[in-house]
Amino acid sequence: MEIKLEDLKVLFSKEQIENKVHETAQILNDFYKGEEVIAVCALKGAVVFAVDLVRHLNMPLKMEFIRLSSYGSSTQSSGKVNAVDIKLPDLNGKNVLIIEDIVDTGLTAKFLIDFINMNFHVKSLKFCSFLDKKVARKVDVHPDYYCFEVDDKFVVGYGLDYDGNFRNLPFIGYKK
Repeated sequence: MEIKLEDLKVLFSKEQIENKVHETAQILNDFYKGEEVIAVCALKGAVVFAVDLVRHLNMPLKMEFIRLSSYGSSTQSSGKVNAVDIKLPDLNGKNVLIIEDIVDTGLTAKFLIDFINMNFHVKSLKFCSFLDKKVARKVDVHPDYYCFEVDDKFVVGYGLDYDGNFRNLPFIGYKK
């Protein structure tokens, strides 16, 4: 499958995304009530969402970045999670918020949640994903918070890519 910009149809507009990210941030503000949070952003896909989200959070916040991958080809999960870079500080006793771009098979999300639970005794662990693709789920994992649910489309934009392209699009699109 090849994707060109002119082949994309808008699924979620820039305005819809901005509104939903702000709404999600308000829910997180209500949950944490000003307590310190360590946000763990899964690179590369979640960086756009994470930056927009944390700008609306009203609590002491530290950001950490990790790199995981489960994509073998450009559009299909390999079924294995590759921990490219997963160095984290001491998270014991901390409120941890994992920020991910999309949960589809759930393998990456489960890997990261299990990794944190096996290595740290956190105060709280919440998982926030920009997109939730429940129809593709292979393991029983669900984000605590998400902005949009998507069906079985391959989506790009707002951090999500196809062969490294389209991350900079201000909208979520899919091939028509």
